[in-house]
Amino acid sequence: MKKKVVIYTWKTCIFCIRAKRLLKNKGVEFEEIDIGDDINNLRQLETKTGSGTVPQIFVEGKYIGGCDDIVNLQRRNKFDTVFN
Repeated sequence: MKKKVVIYTWKTCIFCIRAKRLLKNKGVEFEEIDIGDDINNLRQLETKTGSGTVPQIFVEGKYIGGCDDIVNLQRRNKFDTVFN
């Protein structure tokens, strides 16, 4: 069973693009929520994480972090444990 992965993004955010690329390269399917100009999505993100920055990544509803966090998981060979 695949884990549900959700990533909050902005289309032009370089860190979002990098995080999505890593997820795709690792074969992880994800739901992308582009917060764009939607204040409700931004508020939802801030409520969940305490931060309004992107990307913010969740696995099975658990907050994992942002781009640097998943890159560090990959470097420490813990990515597959979290996402698969």
